Amino acid sequence: MLVGVPAAGIAGLLLWDGGIDTAPRRALLPGVQIDLRTATTRRGPVEYDLYGTEGPVVLSVHAGLGGADQGRLFASWLQKDGFRILSPSRPGYLGTPLESGRTHEEQADLLAALLDELGIDRVGVLAVSAGSPVGYTFAARHPDRVWGLVSIGGLSKPPPAKAGSPLRRVFMNTVGEKLTLLTAKLSFETIVAATLDETSTFTEQQRTERASHIMNTPHARVFFEAMFDTTFPYRKRWPGTDNDAAQARSGSLPLEQIAAPTLLIHARQDGDVPLDHGEFAAGRIPHAEPYWIEHDDHLGFWLSPKASQSQAAARTFLRQHAPST
Repeated sequence: MLVGVPAAGIAGLLLWDGGIDTAPRRALLPGVQIDLRTATTRRGPVEYDLYGTEGPVVLSVHAGLGGADQGRLFASWLQKDGFRILSPSRPGYLGTPLESGRTHEEQADLLAALLDELGIDRVGVLAVSAGSPVGYTFAARHPDRVWGLVSIGGLSKPPPAKAGSPLRRVFMNTVGEKLTLLTAKLSFETIVAATLDETSTFTEQQRTERASHIMNTPHARVFFEAMFDTTFPYRKRWPGTDNDAAQARSGSLPLEQIAAPTLLIHARQDGDVPLDHGEFAAGRIPHAEPYWIEHDDHLGFWLSPKASQSQAAARTFLRQHAPST
């Protein structure tokens, strides 16, 4: 990928900071801000954001290449519904060291320790993509702490093995990150199109229509831009992402042991986590409610023209099962 890039250009990219805002207190979207703090729990330190002061708590378990900022962003559609939103950085992401918990079980216990430290008794769990295995494990290991579980595009079984490249990792940690950010500044539509190639099994026409919707619908474009920002800097998110991949290959999840009411949301044209992960979980979690989204991809819950319908279904489920306060 470096062929044809002048050495001076590479040097300039290395010196450029990429314009990444990593301040612990910052706005993700208009009206959506984070205030990152670190709790010292009996299981280790955990970085987190806690939105709201009253109401039932929803624990947002972020996806790969994420962190507390992404967890807060992905749960932002709930902030006007009377919920508090707790968004931790899982181990290996941003300010939570990987040593605080590598396995799904260790991360689940770390979340329970965080609840103890914050004086929170029970939560609803909103788990997304690569964060769902931890959400599932938390619900199974700590059933008394969970009043409801919503998984969106969640991994539920080992993914196919993929060959990794150490050279690619070095590239993505340095020049590649800067090139991606530069591409976004010069042609954001290129980033949107590349993302849809990875997250969907759309036809060419569907991809064109979805890209047009994201680029030309103000709230969708702003959300996509914020989501894009919550994957940088790579170096603060790769350890957790690598660990997620290793843990996903390590064994089965305790799906049959989940007792909490569960809603499984999955898009039929998810190109990142195929629908069979949702179907697998639905066949094993007792009384789980499946909600399959037609003609949509891995990010459709937030970026589809019909996103409000899926969000309404999840909102209704959470309100139905949330404890009265």
